[in-house]
Parts: sequence; C-alpha cells; structure tokens
Amino acid sequence: MAVNLVNVEAVSKVYGTRALLDSVSLGVSEGDRIGVVGRNGDGKTTLIRLLAKLEEPDTGRVTQSGGLRLGVLTQHDSLDPEATIRHEVIGDLADHEWAGNAKIRDVLTGLFDGLDLSGFPQGLDTVIGPLSGGERRRIALAKLLIADQDLIVLDEPTNHLDVEGIAWLAKHLQARRSALVCVTHDRWFLDQVCTRMWDVQRGAVYEYEGGYSDYVFARAERERIAATEEAKRQNLMRKELAWLRRGAPARTSKPRYRIEAANELIADVPPPRDTSELMKFAGARLGKTVFDLENVTVQAGPKVLVQHLTWQLGPGDRIGLVGVNGAGKTSLLRTLADAARTEGERQPVAGRVVVGKTVRLAYLSQDVAELPPALRVLEAVQQVRDRVDLGKGREMTAGQLCEQFGFGKEKQWTPVGDLSGGERRRLQLLRLLMDEPNVLFLDEPTNDLDIETLTQLEDVLDGWPGSMVVISHDRFFLERTTDRTFALLGDGALRMLPRGIDEYLERRARMVEASVPTPPAVPAAAGGKEKSAADARAAKKELQRIERQLDKISEKESKLHDHIADNATDFERVAKLDAELRELAGERNELEMRWLELAEDA
Repeated sequence: MAVNLVNVEAVSKVYGTRALLDSVSLGVSEGDRIGVVGRNGDGKTTLIRLLAKLEEPDTGRVTQSGGLRLGVLTQHDSLDPEATIRHEVIGDLADHEWAGNAKIRDVLTGLFDGLDLSGFPQGLDTVIGPLSGGERRRIALAKLLIADQDLIVLDEPTNHLDVEGIAWLAKHLQARRSALVCVTHDRWFLDQVCTRMWDVQRGAVYEYEGGYSDYVFARAERERIAATEEAKRQNLMRKELAWLRRGAPARTSKPRYRIEAANELIADVPPPRDTSELMKFAGARLGKTVFDLENVTVQAGPKVLVQHLTWQLGPGDRIGLVGVNGAGKTSLLRTLADAARTEGERQPVAGRVVVGKTVRLAYLSQDVAELPPALRVLEAVQQVRDRVDLGKGREMTAGQLCEQFGFGKEKQWTPVGDLSGGERRRLQLLRLLMDEPNVLFLDEPTNDLDIETLTQLEDVLDGWPGSMVVISHDRFFLERTTDRTFALLGDGALRMLPRGIDEYLERRARMVEASVPTPPAVPAAAGGKEKSAADARAAKKELQRIERQLDKISEKESKLHDHIADNATDFERVAKLDAELRELAGERNELEMRWLELAEDA
C-alpha cells in the first residue's frame, strides 16, 4: 500500500477579499504523478506552496510524513549569487566523483547540452550572480534533480527550456521513483509525465484520473452532465477533445475513458480548421506572394546564423519553427519583419527578401509592449479598432474579443498597470489581432498564458485566414495551430521536417551522440610516467565502455527498487531483490575504481 507523503485537510487561503482556496482536502502518496492546472490567479502556485509548507494556510492544516525528502522548484530561486554553478549544483564532489555518477552526467547533459556547460562563460566555474533569470532557473532545476527526493514539487518547470530540454525532462521524470506535483501549462508535458490531474477553480480543486487528454474528456463530460458552465467554455473543451482524438494520433498511452463515450461527445464537432477553405481565403487576401527569400544570409552581430537560404512563405501557410537556442529563429523573423516594415527596402546582409504588396504583418515578440498604465483594457483594444473581421463572415466587437480572451465585462475596465504578466501578454495578442493582419509572426506566444487562455487563442487561430509562423517550445500549441514544421539545427540551414517534432528530436539526438564529450580528465600525479597517445585512446575507449555499464547498472537498480516497492509485503521476495541490489552495488564499486585508474591514462 502506498505511503501518504502529504495531507491537506480543510485548507483555506484568502488574499485580500478573494478566497483562492476554500476548505480544500487532498493528499499526495508515493508514486503519485500529479499535474496542476487552472486559470492564472486561481491559486495553483498557492496550493503547491502550501503543500511544500512555504506558506501557512489561514484555516485547516498541512501535514508531511516524517523525514520527507522534499525538493521544490519555485518561480524565484534561492541560489547564492556569489557562488559558482559548480558549488550550487555539484557541491564539494571532485571531478572524478561527479563525472562517474550517471545521474549527474544525465542532468548536466539534459539541461546544459554537455558536461562542460559551454553556454556559460566559465563553464561550471561561472559565478551565478550576473546570469539571466532563465539560466538561474535551469541551475536550480539541475540542483534539485541531482538530489534524491521522495517528493518533487515543480512550478512551471518547462519555462526557459526548449523543445529538446522539455522532452529530456519528461523522460527523466518518468524514470524517477519520486512522487511529483507539477504546475505547468505545457499540455504535451502533462500527458507524458502525469497520471492524475488537479484542476483549481474558484477556490475548489477537482481531481481527475489520467493525464491531460483524459482530463479534457472527463471535464467536458462533467460539464455536459452538470450543465454548469457557459456554452462557449463547454464548446472550447469539446473542440479540444476532438483535436486530441482526431488530430494527434501519437498522444500518450491508450485513454482510460470509454471510446464510445468520447466519440458520442464529439460527434458534431468539426475538424479544428478547414485548411483548403482557409488557403483559398488567404490567397484572396494576400495574392501569390507573401515572403520569398533568395540566397539569404542572417547574422546577429558578427555571428552568421543562416546561410544561402532560399525559401518561400506562401498564402495560408501555417509554419512551426523550432531549433536549438541561438540558431537564429528570432533573428530570421526579425529579418522578414524588417523587410516588411520598409516595403523591401531593408535587406539582409546577403541575398534578397521579396515581400508581397498586400502583406499586413503583425509580429508578437517575446517582449511585452508597454502601454500607459492608466489605460483601461477595453480602451487599449479600441485604440486599434472597434470591430474585427475574422474571416468567413465572422465579425467581433472589441468587447466580444476581450471576453473570448478571458477579459470579462468587469476586467475590461481594469487599468493596464494592474494586470499580471500573463494578462498583459493576452492584451498584446488581442491588439495584434484587432489590427486585422493577414500575416502573423508569433515568437513564444504561450509565455505566461494558462491552459484555458491557450485553448481560446487556438480557437481564434483555427479560423484565422492568413499566413503564420510560430516559434514555440510548447509542442502541443505547435501541433495544434500549424500544419508544417521547419527546423534550424545550428548549422546555418533551414530544414522541413515531415514528421514534425518527433523528427526534430531524433535529428538532435543523433547530433548529440556524434559529439558526446568524455568526462573531465583527472590530472596525472607528479612524477608519473607520460602515457603514449595509443594508451590514452585505449583508456578513453574503455572509459566510455565503463560509463555505458554504469548506466545499465543504474537502470537495473531503478527497476529493482520498483520491484521492492511492489512486493513490500512479500519478505522472501524482498530479501532476494535486496541481495541483487547489493551485488549490483559491488559491481558499481569495482567499475568506479577502474574508472579512476583509467582517468589518468585518458
């Protein structure tokens, strides 16, 4: 029977006049993988801070099991700004100790693309203070994952990670034995990692079995039966369910709900978008030419990012753009945007960009545009336009589009200065769409948006007739809103990926394998004999073989721990498994000793 790790009993928490949590009771047990969802401001972060005892409830109590090893990733890290990355993440371990540890190697490679941390000025010895918020957050995550935990609590762990980093983190968490509670808006990540969902709504927490896909069905079904939500919200959930059932066949494991019930619920829901109709309408708005690139070179300062690029963005094209950090995704969009704004007069350093005469570009950058803080939300939207044509006879007023983006009638009169980061991001999107563009560039549009707002944005984009390029680390959003995927892999070329993100991750894995770094060498002792080049090569080869063996031993140990947990009441079986564990530990010690001997030769 699973041991209870944390209990929340009749907990309430009030901020000002608003009750974020009202008499909530729930628990976390060994082996739980819980995803926490809900609208921004509804209390997700407050709930997990109470779980971790970083805050105290106003009423009720939170209890943790004795000796609980708890790891918490909050929105703001507690790293020592004077310390180095080495000190915070690895501590006092010598190079041969941490480099011989499979878990540490996996975490450093997964989060920093290699053991040498080449993305930082002095590698592991970089001082933390001057680093960006995103870099500090990855360091805090690495420190947490290297430690042994009974329960891991993560608040938006995928922020500041690219598609590749998110895929690695999902795989890493799947392999851990720790229980998990995770707040995130990344729906692909939720489906990969979680087996239960907590939906925080208006002071209450609703529990669902399964990952995100199962949650969408269960919530839509509950709302259909109870008829408690407005029709718009219910239709959005049913539309997303249709996408999950029809549009993404590679989704996670077999759903837990009855297939018949799901099919009945979405029987009258059309596909997310009529691609041929939208292409036809986009062609009428844009003509034949949108952006034509001929032998283009893109630079950032002296660094060449893209070379000899000949490519075409046509009317109605919906493109997802992925790639390694620093490969030039944002720089490519800026190059196209500069050409559009100057009607083709401003050109890249080499090559030519031809811009269609009818192009009306809207560019959502990663920076939130500042507006006068006293301006009301509705006024900020009406500054652009009072009504917007969404195509195919659909027209909305500024107020209606505000409501669709989560700004209710009262919220529409909130001063811009009082909005949260996520709300400002929503307002920025709204203003772009109100300007009736026919080409959209969206650079990380999902930043700071909750899942409900994301589904609303996707619903608007489903019927939006025009050309679109989206840069995002949110795999679900990319698959949902775009039709084709292109990648910048850091070699100056733009490639189309017929199989989308899966193909991107496979290509990146092959690139990483081709340049796997060897562990740091241990300096030779004074007076030692110099080794020949052949000896050094042989030593390196054996070192790599030993590391593969150590990785296999770690996998076996993890499986044995799982078997012990599953057979906790069968003492004879546990004794046999424990003996196997001790045997593996002996093998590990022998291999690590041999690794130390070889390190000098290498």
